[in-house]
Amino acid sequence: MNPLASRGGTIILGVVLSVIFIFLLGGEGTTNITELTVWFHVVVGIAWVGLLYYFNAVQMPAVAQALADGDPGPAAINKYVAPRALFWFRWASLLTWLSGAAALGKMGIMGAAFTFEGFTFATASINAIGMGAWLGTIMLLNVWGLIWPNQKKILGMKQATPEEIAKAKKIATTASRINTALSIPMLLGMTAYGHGFPF
Repeated sequence: MNPLASRGGTIILGVVLSVIFIFLLGGEGTTNITELTVWFHVVVGIAWVGLLYYFNAVQMPAVAQALADGDPGPAAINKYVAPRALFWFRWASLLTWLSGAAALGKMGIMGAAFTFEGFTFATASINAIGMGAWLGTIMLLNVWGLIWPNQKKILGMKQATPEEIAKAKKIATTASRINTALSIPMLLGMTAYGHGFPF
């Protein structure tokens, strides 16, 4: 069974990947309530604030514009909402990556994080933030290299045959689900840097 075939499976895959990374990258084996709390807080905080921003910056203005144009019906989402959401989505991904890299640079650990201290895996906190940085990089590449080019075909922003659109839907959905699964251990890497692994 492909866990990426459903939202629930995707979330479970992300949690399983997080547990695997904890053990591979130097978890201590004891429960760390602080990290579990911070990790959970970040995950649900992103879901909440992300939806809040979506509704305020994307959906409400887009629906208002759609209604001002008359009654566009089902096309309203693809014509008004999706392009605006994808604009914020792709640029937020780039700004998130750039600001993360800037933070690593400011802390003086960018090289150590991206190379896991010269591939020695010597420090658990560097392993954690390095894993988060690499997963964030993969997610950024998925946004700009897979999701956005295929969404342009799906939304009619780029000419495509029905077969190409069907293939684009599969690729964009899979890449989006991969990013969702990777976001959970990526957030673990961010929080574990300062608090240690959960166990």
